[in-house]
Amino acid sequence: MPYSSSLTDSEWALIEPLLPKKKRTKPPKWSKREILDGVLYQLKNGCNWCDLPLDLPPYSTVFWHYKQWRDEGVIEKIRDVLHAKVRQQVKKKPNGRL
Repeated sequence: MPYSSSLTDSEWALIEPLLPKKKRTKPPKWSKREILDGVLYQLKNGCNWCDLPLDLPPYSTVFWHYKQWRDEGVIEKIRDVLHAKVRQQVKKKPNGRL
């Protein structure tokens, strides 16, 4: 994991099924995980899209996918699923304390 915003394998396992599956005619150059890592890097660090590190997918690719996922409600769906997961974990703890 090169960045603190990068997904762990267990986080990716939760999120991957929530991303849209589209039929492609050729294999993509970048995986959805790499693209989502770019989105998360930008959201966490608040940098301009064009200032994403060069080892992440190109900012135009990351931003295009972010806009598609945002417009399709995927970003909200991810937020809601993760929020529910955290609430579930809190309920399991004694007295509901963190």
